[in-house]
Amino acid sequence: MTTELPGDKTQQSVDQKTRRVQRFWPLVSAFAVLVVAVLIGALVMVRGAGNPLGFDTEWMDEILEHRSPVWEVPSLAMNYLGGGVIGVFIVPLAIIAALCLFRRLWAALYFTVATIMSAGLVQLLKGLFGRARPEEILVHADFGSFPSGHVANATTMAVVLAVILRRTWVWVAGVVYVILMLLSRTYLGAHWLSDTVGGLLLGVGVAVIVWAPIANRLYRENERRHRFASEAVGKNSPLR
Repeated sequence: MTTELPGDKTQQSVDQKTRRVQRFWPLVSAFAVLVVAVLIGALVMVRGAGNPLGFDTEWMDEILEHRSPVWEVPSLAMNYLGGGVIGVFIVPLAIIAALCLFRRLWAALYFTVATIMSAGLVQLLKGLFGRARPEEILVHADFGSFPSGHVANATTMAVVLAVILRRTWVWVAGVVYVILMLLSRTYLGAHWLSDTVGGLLLGVGVAVIVWAPIANRLYRENERRHRFASEAVGKNSPLR
């Protein structure tokens, strides 16, 4: 007769929840898309003919008043980290390679699809809305200010890694990274504040949309990894 441990019940409960998410992923995804679309659309519509919103101009005035080399250097560092060859290719490929190395194939697939979808939607919306960037921009950037691709990419990456690794410190690090990216983009004049908010919403939406249909597979993959790690520790224990 086998005894069912409390931990087994907890795992079964989580497993059932992730199965329900996976089963009803079209509803979850549709809701996420709807919310993100409405919020982004509202931001764009109320700005009127591409003009910045009231809080956009107020925030930019504060930025211009406090610009100095002290803040410019870290902002430029975030600019290169979140975009260009480093942000678009090197960092994502390094994360995908690391996940594959640890045999987290579903996690690697999740990260890959979410990253590509996020970048694709950003370019689609940039071309659709064609919002002009602030005149005070300090870096070279392509046309299209809304939404911020740097912030969308940072948010997508942060949420996806937090979902995969399921650690509090990953969530905290992700929030800090996104905030720093948001501040750096507005400090450099590459985006209005509302552009970064739009990028943040898009990043969260994409991460949830892609997660929903494979939620259970990600959960089971993570549980197998923890189980194998526990068994390996038990075999190497001096008490055996």
